[in-house]
Amino acid sequence: MKCQGTAWVYGDHVDTDAIIPARYLMSSDPDELAAHCMEDIDTDFSRDVAPGDVVVAGENFGCGSSREHAPIALKALGVGCVLAKSFARIFFRNALNIGLPVLVCREAVCEAQSGHALAIDLERGAITNRTLRKSYVAEPYPAFMLDLIQAGGLVAFTRRRLTSGGR
Repeated sequence: MKCQGTAWVYGDHVDTDAIIPARYLMSSDPDELAAHCMEDIDTDFSRDVAPGDVVVAGENFGCGSSREHAPIALKALGVGCVLAKSFARIFFRNALNIGLPVLVCREAVCEAQSGHALAIDLERGAITNRTLRKSYVAEPYPAFMLDLIQAGGLVAFTRRRLTSGGR
C-alpha cells in the first residue's frame, strides 16, 4: 500500500481542536468535517490538499480530546498518511480504526518542508522525500494492519471478515 503527494508541515502538539474545531462536532458527516479541517491553523488546507497528500507534524500530533472526528476529517479530504515525530495514543488508535495510515519517523519529519514531494510505502516502511532525493525508514505495518487500513478501518475490516467466513 502506497501513497504519494505533497507535504503539509505543522509543528508540535497539533491538537484535535486544531484538526477539526469543536464548533463543528455537531456533525458526523465526513464531508462536512473535511470542509473545516485545519481551518484555524491553515485556512487553505481543506481547499488545497489533494488526494494522497501527507500531513507531516512534530511531537504529539492529535493530542487533546479522544474524538474520532479528527482522523475522519483528514481521511475524508484524501490525506494519504500522517507522518509525525510522535502521536497522541488515542489519535493513533482512532486513525487506524478508521483506516488512516500514520507513521513515526523523526528524521523524515525533521527534514521535510511544506511543498516537498513525498512517497510512502507502508508495506516496507519506506519514506522517500523526492524533493530532497532522500530515503528514510519507519517501522512497516504488519500484514494484518495493512489489511485493516486497506479495508477502510476496523468496522469495515470486521464486516468483511464476518461476511466472508473469517477470511
